[in-house]
Amino acid sequence: MTHGSRVRVGALSRVEGEGGLELVTENGMVTEARLDIYEPPRFFEALLRGRQYTEPPDITARICGICPVAYQMSACAAIEDACQVTVPEPIAALRRLLYCGEWIESHALHIYLLHAPDFLGFASGIEMARSYPGVVRRGLRIKKAGNELMTAVGGRSVHPVNVRVGGFYRAPSSGSLRALVPELTWARSAAIETVRWVSGFDFPVFERKYTFAALRHPSVYPITDGSLVTSTGLCLEPRDYDEHFTEFQVPHSTALHSVLDSGVTYLTGPMARFALNRDRLPGWMTGLACLDGPGPARLDGPARPDGPARPDGVCRNPFASIVVRAVELLYACDEALRLISAYLPPDPPYVPVPAPADQACGYGWSEAPRGLLYHRYLINPDGSVADAKITPPTSQNQRAIESDLRDFASSRLLLSEHELGHECERLVRSFDPCISCATHFLDLRVRPHD
Repeated sequence: MTHGSRVRVGALSRVEGEGGLELVTENGMVTEARLDIYEPPRFFEALLRGRQYTEPPDITARICGICPVAYQMSACAAIEDACQVTVPEPIAALRRLLYCGEWIESHALHIYLLHAPDFLGFASGIEMARSYPGVVRRGLRIKKAGNELMTAVGGRSVHPVNVRVGGFYRAPSSGSLRALVPELTWARSAAIETVRWVSGFDFPVFERKYTFAALRHPSVYPITDGSLVTSTGLCLEPRDYDEHFTEFQVPHSTALHSVLDSGVTYLTGPMARFALNRDRLPGWMTGLACLDGPGPARLDGPARPDGPARPDGVCRNPFASIVVRAVELLYACDEALRLISAYLPPDPPYVPVPAPADQACGYGWSEAPRGLLYHRYLINPDGSVADAKITPPTSQNQRAIESDLRDFASSRLLLSEHELGHECERLVRSFDPCISCATHFLDLRVRPHD
């Protein structure tokens, strides 16, 4: 590397969408790391203005083909809050079951096709399949189990059509869900093997001091609801979100950045959920990933062969987040089977949600596979949406990703430009940023610092 230079990754591969990366170096340090999301903005918040309050669940589902349920559930929660309606427990349980399907398919996709190739030395999941066909088939079959669950509850696996404000258009029969049990039982066993498999990967030594933010439920691992807690001690309800979290535009990205009180960079997603809700998981699940003896893959901090176990069991190495995702994959399979075993079709499958008598603002959130997804809607008495705000997890995590990239790349400036670009891509993929799937190859250029 030159004394002062710019390193560009023109297009990040194996992330969901179109984005690049630029590093600026001065005096042997990375002074700037910019995650450049250059997909054109899609203006969904403006698109929702003037639409009827019953429409956001269907419209916002189109934001993402991987996590449509997350957008539907957060939208429903916010609209029902504005209309002062609470759905009964059978409908809430069915929503959680649908969301489990999304966690299964999304986590399986990321673990097997987007992230694991980095640890096994392959450029893609397709290339990896030539050497590990059985492993890739396992991942695809787990993903299919999640897709089939989404179809059974949501009507189809991409942009489900059975979700509505107040519940569902129809409730699946008990028999149709029981028919999924054999495959979900297999997926649960395969998820156990997945945790063991990824726990054997060799992770770079890179520990971070994150401020974590995630939902926390009184009794279960958070998916559809809960209070928002942080590792700094905050405990918030949805209507408190805008008082503590601020979004702003940065010149190098079409996606907003978000900070916590006083400009604090924070992290949401699997590592944050695990750190703040580990006690909500069965001990045997977390035990699968926490090795007793020294080893390269642990959930207890940096990967060092002689490192002692971390007492709090918190993962602070972004590369090891693949292990956390595998644990969450296992939990989603286990939770889906639990919900199916207790299922009784809600009758009716929805509750009426009339428009508010006066203009009202509603707030809602849920835990998308990649992290906290917040919605806010201002609804007029005629049922039209006056204003909308949607804060996805990727925009919330961008500052943390850039901060990590600065420190990670600074200690690796002796690498060649190609090697450094590859290593930085690996770090970005650890966060599974949802800028939808991209298949571009690297376009890496180094320019002298202006």
